[in-house]
Amino acid sequence: MGRELKVILIALLSVLFSTGALYAQDVHFSQFYANPLYLNPAFSGTRVCPRIIANFREQWPSVTGDFMSYSASFDQHFEAIHGGLGVLFLGDQEAIGTVRTNAFSLIYAYHANLTEKLSMRLALQGTFQQKTLDWDKLTFGDMIDPKFGFVYETQEHLNYLSKGLLDFSFGALFYAERFYGGFTANHFTQPKEGFLVSGDQNACRLPMKLTVHGGAVFNIKRESKMHNSYGDMSISPNLVFQYQSRLSGGAAYTTLNLGTYYNVYPLSVGAWYRMGFNNPDALILLFGIEYLNVKMGYSYDITISEFSETGGAHEVSLQVQLPCPEKGPRTRPIKCPVF
Repeated sequence: MGRELKVILIALLSVLFSTGALYAQDVHFSQFYANPLYLNPAFSGTRVCPRIIANFREQWPSVTGDFMSYSASFDQHFEAIHGGLGVLFLGDQEAIGTVRTNAFSLIYAYHANLTEKLSMRLALQGTFQQKTLDWDKLTFGDMIDPKFGFVYETQEHLNYLSKGLLDFSFGALFYAERFYGGFTANHFTQPKEGFLVSGDQNACRLPMKLTVHGGAVFNIKRESKMHNSYGDMSISPNLVFQYQSRLSGGAAYTTLNLGTYYNVYPLSVGAWYRMGFNNPDALILLFGIEYLNVKMGYSYDITISEFSETGGAHEVSLQVQLPCPEKGPRTRPIKCPVF
């Protein structure tokens, strides 16, 4: 077992068997708009026609432990229900699969035109999450013989090795011809997700995460108002602020992401700067390409904090825009980055 993995497992065990609260942090994706339903469920149906998206992220590739996250989603606008429907699958594994999380979400996003130029979507997301611990991959101090090493059976135990829960989130999105912005409240019911039963009402709860995001798209060169043309140029500044609370004291997780995209159709390049309020975190470089109705993106997180030896993070995305029904809705699609 590598030194890095031992450190990871020791830290994991200290959390699992702590008598205090379990402080969870949500999976983070750097290609915000290439995973729109994860950023804000109100993005469901904003492209109007059916859309399929897949994402994969490898966190800390230089650290033994395989921290990998992946997601897949489908969404479409339906005029008959005055809004969009979306489904989102999220998977995550930590420390070579020692802890696995799978979540499946259903989303409804109500759409309304507030004015001739301003639209709104309000979304409710219901999620079923299953978290599983692989007990056979854990080692404990009472298993060690001073001479022969790991030879004993551990006396440690958990109440259960798999936990399912229901979770709910809310999102709102406002957008006009050039500007867009919204906010999300994830886990506002704060369900328990830990493996231990505790008398502390806040122990092992999934803390609420608040997200505020916004941006704009400014055309530098545009050949057609109806569709993208080769050589079209635009620039898009963006901001994403996230706050995840701590229920029983301690510091909250707070991060501010500032980024800009430069688009020369069919290519896009982008750069983001991610930081906490006390320290820098990462510089994110992104490249994307569109071909017909297919979009592919790659990004790399360059860690600039004290944890630079972790190797940052790799992330890839794939989006497929399907044709609209023969009589498609007249709803205004959002104009925002796609990576």
